[in-house]
Amino acid sequence: MPHKPARAGSGPQLTTRAIVLLSVVLLLLASYTSTLHAWWDQRRDIQSTKAEIVLRKQEIVDLNDQRGRWNDPAYVKQQAKARFGFVLPGEIGYRVIGSDGTVQGDVPTLDAPPPPSTTEWYDKLWGSVKESGRSPKAPGSTTAPDAPFKKKVLERQ
Repeated sequence: MPHKPARAGSGPQLTTRAIVLLSVVLLLLASYTSTLHAWWDQRRDIQSTKAEIVLRKQEIVDLNDQRGRWNDPAYVKQQAKARFGFVLPGEIGYRVIGSDGTVQGDVPTLDAPPPPSTTEWYDKLWGSVKESGRSPKAPGSTTAPDAPFKKKVLERQ
């Protein structure tokens, strides 16, 4: 059987073997791309978590420093004077009043009292009875992450 000479001007032809090889390469590329994307997302999550840990540690240091300052009686007196306008016995407190009758400078104010409860105790009791009759939440649902912390704070009071 004689060998056919290649046609002049015809481009490279794809064989079945080349198509299978190209398909395998594309499949591998697609699978590695998704894996690489997942790895990249995990690295980003790790970096953001590390940054949050550093931020939280700094907040802990600041809060411990603030707690230490509140243990100092001189700091407590200074805060009482600055925030509430308190004076010690024998001291004289002054307020500068403008020509329009308003107090000039920083005017210490107290926080507003909490609003009175509009529900009576028996309404709260009946609400808890109705809530206990409902079916439990889905097994996948969870409470807020700070719920144990709030429980511990309430137990201390």
